[in-house]
Amino acid sequence: MLRGFLICPLDEVACPICLEYFKDPVIIDCGHNFCRVCITHCWERSATAASCPQCRETVHQGNLRPNRQLANIVEIAKRLSFRAAKGAGGERVSGEHQEVLKLFCEEGQTPICVVCDRSRAHRAHRVVPVQKAAQEYKVGNYFAGRERKKQIQEERQKIVSEFQQLRQFLEEQERLLLVRLEKLDKEIVKIRNENNTILSEEISRLSELISELEGKYQKPASEFLFLSRCKKGKFQQPVDISPELEVRLNHFSQKTVALSEILRKFKDTAHLNLVLSEDLRSVKWEEIQQELPDNPERFDTEPSVLGSEGFTSGRHCWEVEVGDRGGWVVGVAKESVRRRGEIRPGEGIWAVGYVLDQFWALTSPATHLPLSWVPSRIWVCLDCDQGQVTFMDAGDGAPIFTFPPAWSCRSPARPYHLNPRRKCHYF
Repeated sequence: MLRGFLICPLDEVACPICLEYFKDPVIIDCGHNFCRVCITHCWERSATAASCPQCRETVHQGNLRPNRQLANIVEIAKRLSFRAAKGAGGERVSGEHQEVLKLFCEEGQTPICVVCDRSRAHRAHRVVPVQKAAQEYKVGNYFAGRERKKQIQEERQKIVSEFQQLRQFLEEQERLLLVRLEKLDKEIVKIRNENNTILSEEISRLSELISELEGKYQKPASEFLFLSRCKKGKFQQPVDISPELEVRLNHFSQKTVALSEILRKFKDTAHLNLVLSEDLRSVKWEEIQQELPDNPERFDTEPSVLGSEGFTSGRHCWEVEVGDRGGWVVGVAKESVRRRGEIRPGEGIWAVGYVLDQFWALTSPATHLPLSWVPSRIWVCLDCDQGQVTFMDAGDGAPIFTFPPAWSCRSPARPYHLNPRRKCHYF
């Protein structure tokens, strides 16, 4: 019985990958056996479909079936090989030729002895020492680990860089808002001082009038006729805060409370070649693109930008100063308008433009507007309840174009501007 097991080839109980006795042997679709850990690591390193390391046949990774019978044979072979190895200095020997397995056949991916190397089966194959093959396997694992570590480091640096850009952008926004707040505070102090001066003057004038009335009270009644002139006098009213300043104060408050909303809905929608003014009311083209985060809300192909405020109900109008030259498009766009790639008329945009020395309405297909004049200022009027957009010359109120009712403002509609290479100002 002992000699029967000893003549069994050793490669039948050794894993072709690690060249050691099978540990938790599994059998794959093609019928070859491997250690579970060895075949799993082998497939993880492969960039192609899973295949057998011996016959190269494509297999399914999920079909790893335990080979318990082989595991039992391995245990028996270990005990028998231990006895046989005593006569060979403890080294592993070939079960067929009883020679030490000193070589590794790269073609068959198996250890062989010097007799196997001279046989017809391995004569044409490339063989290397077993120690060298094992070292190459360890080196391959080492370099694979270094590559994974390098990828993790590059990803970490990318994340840090993106957050640094965002942090710089937020700091700049904070500085601008603080400067505007300081300017508004100075204007309020100025108006308060002016009102105090006016009130002091009125109090002084009224005090003089009271003293005069008290003196006249001692004279005949006929002299009280002078009071008629007092009725004509007008009390000078204190200077009120202008509507424009109130709008600016309210607008500033909204910006301070919803800074994140501004960043997301206004600044982040502008194309990288479009530069917005500090008060967010002017936009111009710059040849050099700005270094800003590539947010999904930003227009990446068309030089466009959306207004900061969205409308879902009521009527709203705003004025756009476009100048007397061509190369502009203004109007209204849905919140869900396409931001990536080419923008097509009829896909959530209602606008007019002066392009190639002609007026156009961005219908689908575009409509030519035979206007005999070039407006320098455009009124854009949005009726959310009717789903209608109207354009007029802000100079004389002449109509330019009206889009028929086409949608309901269930999602916000926002001002839209496409600015190839011009500067425009919003009022």
